[in-house]
Amino acid sequence: MLDRRAMLRGLAAVGVGSVVAGCSGPQAPDLARLVLLTGPPGAVFREVGSSLVAALQPHLPRTVLTAQETGSSVDNLRLLADGTGQLGLASLDAIEKDTKAPPGLSAVGRLYDSFMHLVVLKDSPIQSFKDIDGKRVSVGAQGSSTGFTADRMLAMTGVRPDTRQMTQTDAANAVAAGTIDAMLTLTGIPTPAITDLARRRSIRLVDLNPEADALAAAYRGPYVPATIPTTTYTGVDACPTVSVPNLLLTRDDLGDDVVRIVTETTFTEVAAFTKGHPEASHINVRTGIATGVVPLHPGAAGWFRDVKR
Repeated sequence: MLDRRAMLRGLAAVGVGSVVAGCSGPQAPDLARLVLLTGPPGAVFREVGSSLVAALQPHLPRTVLTAQETGSSVDNLRLLADGTGQLGLASLDAIEKDTKAPPGLSAVGRLYDSFMHLVVLKDSPIQSFKDIDGKRVSVGAQGSSTGFTADRMLAMTGVRPDTRQMTQTDAANAVAAGTIDAMLTLTGIPTPAITDLARRRSIRLVDLNPEADALAAAYRGPYVPATIPTTTYTGVDACPTVSVPNLLLTRDDLGDDVVRIVTETTFTEVAAFTKGHPEASHINVRTGIATGVVPLHPGAAGWFRDVKR
């Protein structure tokens, strides 16, 4: 087991820029195929995951790498378990739903935080989470992290909207067209679908501070009250909400040498694969080991140990 306090002390003295690349060595592993499970259209998971696969390709030249579109966290956990993919992005609350690590899975590291958005047109009568009762609301695609967290919020508040399962892109289009009243989405910031919606229509975000406090009190660990900054979306004011960390997961049976390459690429080539996503650019070696109940994969743990030396 890693001594996390000692590791953090060591990492504090090491900048990402001083990490020595080349852990993959001159001989890349022989792996025929590697699938990274991402998210739906219009989601940060989808864009960051695809960019990470592109960053990995030079380090795994004999491997066919694929960024697979999915419903998001819940879907990714299922697909990792059945072997459809070897790597996958997931929010910490969905991972910790049983207060223990999913069997057969471990972590490459903690990445960045997602923020819950409740998006409405600017002239909407919806002013609070409770106001979506009876309204037409997208709660994310089937198998998404949005759906998982939204279910918890709805159960805690007793609010009963007319829910629709939609991707971020489809939900944003439906808000613009007026065919739904609001969209809930748990995502990194800025998220492409909402950025595009804000260019087309005047929108605002609904204050979720009461729900953030309730989630943080009921589920110790994954939920933190936060604010979506005013600079995130053009013409949209800052808004209190709740944030959730995201992890990059891997199957336990993926080779240590491959996971080491994935870990090094993730934490030393951040600028290359998070361009246009300021929140994702917060990925760093100091917070990378804070993976909650999920243990680091031995390949990732070995890389972090070497970095602290």
